Amino acid sequence: MSPGDTNVVSVMDVGGTHVTAARVDVPARSILSGQCLRAPLDGDGSAAAILSAIVNCAARLPAEPAGPWAIAVPGPFDYARGIARYAGVGKFDALHGVDLRTALLPHLPGAGSVSFHHDADAFAMGEWWAGAASGYRSAVGITLGTGVGSSFLRDGQVLQDGPGIPPEGRVDLLRHDGRPLEETVSRRAVRRAYAQATARSPAPDVREIARRARQGDRTAAEVLTRTFHALGTVLGPYLAEFAPGVLVVGGSIAAAWDLLAAPLRAGLTDADPRTARIALEPALHPAEAPLLGAAYLDRMHEPDRFGQH
Repeated sequence: MSPGDTNVVSVMDVGGTHVTAARVDVPARSILSGQCLRAPLDGDGSAAAILSAIVNCAARLPAEPAGPWAIAVPGPFDYARGIARYAGVGKFDALHGVDLRTALLPHLPGAGSVSFHHDADAFAMGEWWAGAASGYRSAVGITLGTGVGSSFLRDGQVLQDGPGIPPEGRVDLLRHDGRPLEETVSRRAVRRAYAQATARSPAPDVREIARRARQGDRTAAEVLTRTFHALGTVLGPYLAEFAPGVLVVGGSIAAAWDLLAAPLRAGLTDADPRTARIALEPALHPAEAPLLGAAYLDRMHEPDRFGQH
C-alpha cells in the first residue's frame, strides 16, 4: 500500500475515556501495521480539551497526502452534519452544539474530508466486514460498557426500523422489570448490584468483580449471571423476530466472555427458543472493529473497493 493510496482511510474512535487513531488498508480489511495509536481523553473535560486530545492523537500518525477521515463517535450526534448533541447525557456535555467537522477538518493531517459514524454501527460493521460476523447475511452487534450500544445489520446495511428492531435500533431504549435496561446492564449497574449484595462501598470495577467470580466469589458470579441473563431475556424477543445469523458482543465488559456467554445464551432461549439457532460470538477485533467499520462506512459509496459478501 503506497503513501497517498486512495484505498487508505484515516480513522478515529472517540470514547468517553480514550481516543484511538489509525489508518485502514481497505482492500486488506486491516489496520496498517504500526498505525494504531491510543491516547487518554476526558469526556467530562472542556470542549477545547476534548478537541485537543483528538487532534493530538491524530497528529501522531505518520504523515500522508490528502485523503478521507472517518470518525466513530457515540450518540446523540448529527452524523450527517457533524454536530454534537450531547445535552445532559453524562459525557461530552461541553461539545453540545459544536460543529466537529468544521472544528477538526483544518487540524487532521491530510484531511480531504471528514465523515462521522455511530460507534456501535462502526463496531458491528467492522465485525461484519472483517471479524466475527464475516460471512453472515445479517448480524446484530452489541457493546457492553458504560451502557449498551447496538446495531442491526442486513446485507451490509445498518437498519433502524423493521421487524425485530427496537426504536432507532437502540437496545438501550428497552426496559427490564419496568426500568431502563442500562439500570441492570452497564458498568455502573453491575458495580451497584455487587455493592448492594456485599454491603461494600465503593464497589470494585467490573474487571475486578469478574476476577473474583473466577476465583470462587459466589456473590460476584451471581451478580454477573443475573446481569447477562437479564440482557438475554430483553434481547430474545427482538432477535427471534429479526433472526440474525449471529450476535456479536464487544465492549469492555465483553472481556468477561467466559462468565457472560452462558447466562446470555440462557436468557435468550428462555425468552424465545427460536434464538437457539443464532450464533453467539465475542468480537474478533474488540478494539479495532470500530476503526475498521468507520472506514467501511466512509467508503460504502464505492462498493467495488470492498469485495462485498
